[in-house]
Amino acid sequence: MNRIDKQSGAQNGSQSASQGAPPGGSQSGAAAGKPAAGHMAATSRHAANNKLRADFTIIAGMVQPGAWVLDLGCGDGALLKFLQGARGVKGYGVEIDDANVRAALEAGINVLQSNLERGLRSFGDATFDVVILSQTLQAMHNIEGLLREITRVGKEAIVSFPNLRYAPNFKQLEAGRMPVSDTLPYQWHDTPNVHLCTLLDFEDLCEEVGLAVAERIALTDGKPVTDNPN
Repeated sequence: MNRIDKQSGAQNGSQSASQGAPPGGSQSGAAAGKPAAGHMAATSRHAANNKLRADFTIIAGMVQPGAWVLDLGCGDGALLKFLQGARGVKGYGVEIDDANVRAALEAGINVLQSNLERGLRSFGDATFDVVILSQTLQAMHNIEGLLREITRVGKEAIVSFPNLRYAPNFKQLEAGRMPVSDTLPYQWHDTPNVHLCTLLDFEDLCEEVGLAVAERIALTDGKPVTDNPN
């Protein structure tokens, strides 16, 4: 995970903001305690992609109890549902897929159907305590713009994504194949992922858009890794 600060001038990550009023207008690593306003955390996850993913508990550890949370690309709402139970959070999910929107609504999650590529114009500045972009970054086209948006509407953010430089992925590349794994389950010709990156790639981009990495936590099989995490 990488935690980043805004400055003049980020595998999986997250950013959180201090608790505030309900949002107006029409989703590895973990950080101890609540980061200061303007921080973003990025995490790297290599766990099985099941209903309760390994990074859920780590993300929960970064979110303050009762925080207002915006989960972007929330899928069926499983992460928000988990955070509601574990941290008593309030908030919204944003999802584009019809079936996922229905599943989230059936699970009692407040969800807005919207295309993240169009930005977050429905939300005002610093509306949320935490904005989460979990396992969604790699499917976005305008990543730079999205990073700017999530740090605008949230005081902090958490971003998680598969690390292309993760050793098993790299071995497949060395063998002449695009990697296929639990976190990258698609074949090269049918994958929704358009922008795969490494931890260092993400951190370089954060610096370019004026965000400084404060902390990084990488996961392998659901456990933090400190030995050569990239």
